[in-house]
Amino acid sequence: MFQDVYQNLLLDPVTSLGILAFYVLLISFPLALISLFNKSLSWLVSSTTILVNILLALQLVCRWIISSHFPISNLFESLCFLSWGLTLVQLLLQKEYQTSVIPCIGIPASLLTLGFACFVLPDNLRIASNLVPALRSSWLVMHVSVVMLSYSALIFGSLLSTSVLIVDNKKPLQIRSSSIGIGGYKNFNLTNFSKFPNETDFSPSEKLDTLSYRSILIGFFLLTLGLITGAVWANEAWGTWWSWDPKETWAFISWIFYACYLHMRISKGWQGRKPAILATTGFFIVLICYLGVNYLGVGLHSYGWFLG
Repeated sequence: MFQDVYQNLLLDPVTSLGILAFYVLLISFPLALISLFNKSLSWLVSSTTILVNILLALQLVCRWIISSHFPISNLFESLCFLSWGLTLVQLLLQKEYQTSVIPCIGIPASLLTLGFACFVLPDNLRIASNLVPALRSSWLVMHVSVVMLSYSALIFGSLLSTSVLIVDNKKPLQIRSSSIGIGGYKNFNLTNFSKFPNETDFSPSEKLDTLSYRSILIGFFLLTLGLITGAVWANEAWGTWWSWDPKETWAFISWIFYACYLHMRISKGWQGRKPAILATTGFFIVLICYLGVNYLGVGLHSYGWFLG
């Protein structure tokens, strides 16, 4: 058995590492659910997530070596990169706030993404191929990788907002923290520092809301950077800064949506669970932007996808 695994790893390291990471996630998911009630398993869940992140990083490096280009040129590669990004965001958030809710959100998201890449996509979309002329540019790394990382942060932030709607849902949610993190506070009395709230004063839902806000803010910044680099690359490749391609249009819709979320959160001072409801809706908008428009198989971004 181990000899067969070793041979498959040598013959097709990309697929083998992806499947191996999938099964590690499959094992860690029930452990994450158990850790909701048994905190002693949290270290094991974190260890498996680190292992998956390393396996996916090795998979992407192997694909890079085999294909001789940055591994983010088709749907299989982008799904694997997205899975790696989700595990990275999960580890960073867990470093800020040790709670079993985060892996219970991140692991199934990574599991579904990686499972779709390894078991659902047809073989012709999983094999490495030569880049189309438009992708033979140094902008491939700068644009697509930034956009995919923004998707990871936005998806995770939106899913965390969903957990805010569930955790302590019978208690009122008073938003006191800022995007600086647990420790940045919105309302406090400058004349009485003894009343300054401590981190321990925050409820679990408030802490999750803070992490959701931070994740979305970082994702929004990366998406902005991705749109700018994409416009520059489009002008270089096609002679136009913006063509209202379906992918470009939905990326712009996603940007507008999360800009409205941040505006309502920062300027309007939304309280309660209204921002969480808005951010949860953003998950579906990102999903349409990333996968939905590719079913159409039209536009300048249709190569290497479902029908392109």
